[in-house]
Amino acid sequence: MSSVSTYLNFAGNTEEAFLFYKSVFGTEFDGGIMRMSEAPIEEGKTLSESEKNAVMHVQLPILGGHVLMGTDITASMGFDVIKGNNVYINLQPDTKAETERLFKALSAGGTIEMELQEAFWGDYYGSCIDKFGTRWMVNCSEKKK
Repeated sequence: MSSVSTYLNFAGNTEEAFLFYKSVFGTEFDGGIMRMSEAPIEEGKTLSESEKNAVMHVQLPILGGHVLMGTDITASMGFDVIKGNNVYINLQPDTKAETERLFKALSAGGTIEMELQEAFWGDYYGSCIDKFGTRWMVNCSEKKK
C-alpha cells in the first residue's frame, strides 16, 4: 500500500530527538535504530567512532499511519544541516512505474540529488529538490518478479 512519511535530518542528535518523539507519541521504533556502521562506506572514506555510532535510519509511527523517519547528517558527509534542508517528504509508491512517474514530475525544473537506483537496502530510491525548493525522497519496495 502506498504511503507518505516525513524524513528529518539532524546534526548528530537523531537518537535523542527520536527518543523524545517516542515518549510523546507512546509508540515503538519500527525496526530499531540502524547505525552508520551498518551501511556500506564509499571507497577511500573512513568513519570516526562517533560517526559509526550515528543514526543511519530510524522510523517511528506517530498518528493515523504517518511515520517520522530520521538520520544523522554531519559536515564530514558533505552536508550541513540548516533549517530548510532538514526535512524531506518521503513517498513510498507501490510500483516502480509510479515511482519513476513521480520522480520525473517532481524533479522537472529542480535538482536531482540522487538518481533513481537500486539502493543497498534493497529498494528503488532517488531524491530531488523540486523547482520550489521542497525536498523529496521516493522509495519503492516492489521487487523484481
